[in-house]
Amino acid sequence: MSPELLNDVLDAHGGRARWAQVNEIRCQARCGGLALAARWQKNAFRQYDARVSVDRPRVRFNPFKGQRGWFTPERVWIESPAGDVLQSRSRPRSFFPGGRRALVWDALDILYFGGYAIWNYLCTPFLLDHPDVHLTRGADWEQGGETWRRLAARFPDTLPTHCRDQIFYIDDRGFIRRHDYTAEVIGGYACAAHYCDRHRTFDGILFPTRRRVLPRRRNNRSSPFPILVWIDIDRIELY
Repeated sequence: MSPELLNDVLDAHGGRARWAQVNEIRCQARCGGLALAARWQKNAFRQYDARVSVDRPRVRFNPFKGQRGWFTPERVWIESPAGDVLQSRSRPRSFFPGGRRALVWDALDILYFGGYAIWNYLCTPFLLDHPDVHLTRGADWEQGGETWRRLAARFPDTLPTHCRDQIFYIDDRGFIRRHDYTAEVIGGYACAAHYCDRHRTFDGILFPTRRRVLPRRRNNRSSPFPILVWIDIDRIELY
């Protein structure tokens, strides 16, 4: 456990007391990148509104492929504007990463991937305060003339996320600047360095509004290209 560093990060992002007042995050965002295009889902999240529950993994995307998309760990589904279920899949994680998903994803596959990813991103760093997330302090990291503190997190199997073991890089302000993981639903080779910047405060909570995911090399440095996933957030509202 690394309580002092975690406290610094949570305080910098708005604090536990303010976060405890939040029930839902609503964001307007745009997303793309090679990881989506390579699975034939280039435009799945080109522009969307997301409603993200903070007390449990649950996300609604509107629009999603001209309809509405819902994510939960147990089930993903697509519904019409009238609320009729058009497609549905239970236990979506169990279908990854083998078979045809090594090359092609369908709408429900990308819905699962996008759903758990945006839930993690918008709930971090407060997700690290979950009682079943185990934290340890790592060695400092030098990058771009800055020294970033590192916080290693082991997530429980009960939380949908990229992988169990992840690393967060924190600058001297307490801002998360980089996030390392392996996107296991893509494959064990999908080692990523996820950079966060253009931090803005919305109603008392700090969020990065520009995210770029790059390949992570064996020496832990990132490759400058290709951009695997990019996310730009235009607006956030808290309820």
